[in-house]
Amino acid sequence: MADPNSSQPAAAGVGRDAAALALRGVLGPMLFAHGWNKVAGPGGLEGTTGWFESLGLRPAAVHARLAAGTEMAAGAGLVLGLANPLPAAAAVGLMVVAARTDHRGKGFFVFKGGWEYTGVVAGAAVALATLGHGRFSLDGLLGRRSEGPAQAVLAGTLGAIAAAGMLKACYRPNQAEVEPSDQASGLIQPGTTVS
Repeated sequence: MADPNSSQPAAAGVGRDAAALALRGVLGPMLFAHGWNKVAGPGGLEGTTGWFESLGLRPAAVHARLAAGTEMAAGAGLVLGLANPLPAAAAVGLMVVAARTDHRGKGFFVFKGGWEYTGVVAGAAVALATLGHGRFSLDGLLGRRSEGPAQAVLAGTLGAIAAAGMLKACYRPNQAEVEPSDQASGLIQPGTTVS
């Protein structure tokens, strides 16, 4: 039987809150910096637009702005600890799109252009949705403590659905960028031009 005078449950709660703060403190600024770089990096929005055009995201100018804004908003939401699981869902959605477009067909390792990075970020976002933002957050200050498996499922599901919808509506890779495996599976007929 647990000792009612034990501080273990309180210590466990502080540990969870500290873990959530640490994860938010790494994931949030990183997402914000990626969004900021799309706007103010060496190529600015024009360079990001050209990159998105080459990936097959149409219209590229709109997607450059949406991606930058979503990354900055999700990053800020995580840093502040506001509205769990929505910032995590945004991170999942961003990473699914990145894995499907920029990292597609390049294997696992990020140093070869693979999806390793996007998988880790999406997994960390879902883990954070499970932990909740903790007491050291705006959600905590507002008395809004949403955490647990339901929040993880919500973050993953919302992110994946948003990404799938966006890709279905706006992802138009050039024929040269289509994977041979897509033709072999019958998804794309040989000689078909994807616009």
